[in-house]
Amino acid sequence: MFKRILTILLVYVPAGFVVTSVLLVTLLKWVPVTITPLMVRRSIESIGKPHHPFQRKWVPLESISDNMIRAVIAAEDQKFLCHDGFDFEELGRMKQEHISDGSPLRGCSTISQQTAKNCFTFCTSSWLRKGVEAYYTVLIEWIWGKDRIMEVYLNVAEFGRQIYGIEAAAQHYYSIRAEDLTLADATSLACCLPNPLHRDPEWVNRHLASRRSEIAAYSMIYAR
Repeated sequence: MFKRILTILLVYVPAGFVVTSVLLVTLLKWVPVTITPLMVRRSIESIGKPHHPFQRKWVPLESISDNMIRAVIAAEDQKFLCHDGFDFEELGRMKQEHISDGSPLRGCSTISQQTAKNCFTFCTSSWLRKGVEAYYTVLIEWIWGKDRIMEVYLNVAEFGRQIYGIEAAAQHYYSIRAEDLTLADATSLACCLPNPLHRDPEWVNRHLASRRSEIAAYSMIYAR
């Protein structure tokens, strides 16, 4: 009996997880990601707080301005088009800085890792979550490819309280469609991404003008 239970736990449960996760990721290559664990978590956290209407609208990658695509690559992951999901060079640099001068470990997640985290984990800070995130990062790089990863990332990213996806952000902040975002608009929105609950484009324009200019300069290098 014990041997049978052990076999189930060590063989069938992991195998079932792998099969289910591969099927899920394959399905989401073609089907819009309508809800994520982060959206669920934020909705629960908002209970009893001032109401913010849920804003989200899925758009295909072709309906998103190239300015926005280049801006998020410049701001969040400048090697996005080259790596296989992980920026090991940046991870090594971060580790070396920590060892040499005691600098606190900083985040250096790629766009692929952020997409995996947003879509498949509950964003808790734990090694288990990191492991699940890394696993799904490999899967989406293998099954989705770069265009689909970027499409999902820009459609599920948080841009403010209950504002998800670039189409909702463009309409909320600028009253335009995502395909009409200018370079200035795009860089301001990209600056919001590291801390979207405490930043908006107006705040960015006042306090992060130099960062926005830096992203704009880098973004001119990239093309889809």
